[in-house]
Amino acid sequence: MLQFDACLYDLDGTLIDSTGLIFATYRHTLIHHRGTAPSDDVWLDGLGTPLRQQLRPFARDADELEDMVATYRDFNFAHHDAMIRPFPGTRSAVEGLKERGVRLGIVTSKMQYGLRRGLRVCGLDDLFTVLVAADDVEKHKPDPTPVLLAMEQLRVEPGRTLFVGDSPHDVVAGNAAGVTTAAALWGPFPRPTLEQAAPDHWLEQPSDIAGLVR
Repeated sequence: MLQFDACLYDLDGTLIDSTGLIFATYRHTLIHHRGTAPSDDVWLDGLGTPLRQQLRPFARDADELEDMVATYRDFNFAHHDAMIRPFPGTRSAVEGLKERGVRLGIVTSKMQYGLRRGLRVCGLDDLFTVLVAADDVEKHKPDPTPVLLAMEQLRVEPGRTLFVGDSPHDVVAGNAAGVTTAAALWGPFPRPTLEQAAPDHWLEQPSDIAGLVR
């Protein structure tokens, strides 16, 4: 077991099971604007990065990109509450860390509004001290900037910080920030994909965090 002062979590695919909603929203947006949607694997490659960055390759110009973003958000928010849920064991796992005095934060490529709404719907909004979202930084995962900002706000050092995420972008960002990284295998990314990012630890289920953090 390792000793950490802080634990940072990604949101979608790590704390919240929202993959079905994300893929449904992606398909709706592309069909609405293009008449067809590529396979979900195409969207999966960019999962965990900001929305505009994900949609930009599909847009003809800046105006259409903004239209796509609006279409995406309208559909997503309309179906959001009914289609997301916390992963089983998530709350108890995070509560266990909090009871041990571990400082808790979230680092996500989602905007603050969506982040806070997701936490509230899933009953996790009372657990985290720091919330770093896409609208808080100019550089995003896999850049380490949002991880560094979360550590600054929590007043912790990289060597005493663990970052848990389900995507290669999380792992790369955490490694670049100098923190210990743990890959969440219950998200949409397969282990071979995550292995390429070289996480320090593997978690099979949310409760496994208890065996890693002292």
